[in-house]
Amino acid sequence: MSGMKLVKIETGNFMADGGALFGVIPKVMWQKKYPADEDNYCNLAMRCLLVDMGDRKVLIDTGAGAKQSDKFFSWHRLNSEANLLDSLTSAGYKPSDITDVILTHLHWDHCGGCVYYDERDKPMVRFENANHWVSETQWQNYVAPNSREGVVYFRDNMQPIYEAGLLKLVEKDGMIMDNIELRILNGHTQGNMLPIIHSPNGSLAFMGDVIPVLPSIGLPWVSAYDTKPLESIEEKQTFLKEAVEKEICLFFEHDYYTECATITYGSKGFEAENLFTLNEWSHRNSGV
Repeated sequence: MSGMKLVKIETGNFMADGGALFGVIPKVMWQKKYPADEDNYCNLAMRCLLVDMGDRKVLIDTGAGAKQSDKFFSWHRLNSEANLLDSLTSAGYKPSDITDVILTHLHWDHCGGCVYYDERDKPMVRFENANHWVSETQWQNYVAPNSREGVVYFRDNMQPIYEAGLLKLVEKDGMIMDNIELRILNGHTQGNMLPIIHSPNGSLAFMGDVIPVLPSIGLPWVSAYDTKPLESIEEKQTFLKEAVEKEICLFFEHDYYTECATITYGSKGFEAENLFTLNEWSHRNSGV
């Protein structure tokens, strides 16, 4: 893509219960599209995205990090040797290079990498030169969580960023910088943001938990983690119609098997048209 480089940043995987991931969809249906182990657990990626625009280097989400207890992580069965810092280093970047961090929302698996513990177990901001963008409504939800979400918000994931003056609150939909648009949705969690990266050669949407895995493009396929499932369906339908019309590519944060897909509308509703790795999609749209 001209003047812009997109880099996937793998930060590890975790396991989630398939029934929770696919909500009311029966296992006899979803297991044909997304495999599970003998305990009904599905492997999910925590795939982040770096948008390098030269003077601005923007990281979208930061994975789980390593601050929570071994007991907590054992519940979620973290796996894979990949982690945020090593993936950045392998791609040729240092934390100090990052100018902006966009956080789709503040659940542990999306923002945990923003802060680390030093040798004295003091929480330290990982991206000390970066503004950290969060929707205002999600921040309020984080500060005073509802009874369902309190267990997925952790103080040390974000409080050091607030205290360092690096928190930037997004109040409404719009472009926050050249080429990056943010839309605020409320189905998964209040104030969840959907980033869309635009260029003359195509647009890419970072799906986060709006559509966590490819099979979830089906309208009724809504996660049990969503706080407002009917609103999730409406938001998904509106976005997917636009994605078909404008040929927006979907980048999946959580799908272990699929990085990117374009969508079409078939006889049974929305379905995948083409599957890509991020590199394949970028080369395809740059004419390389």
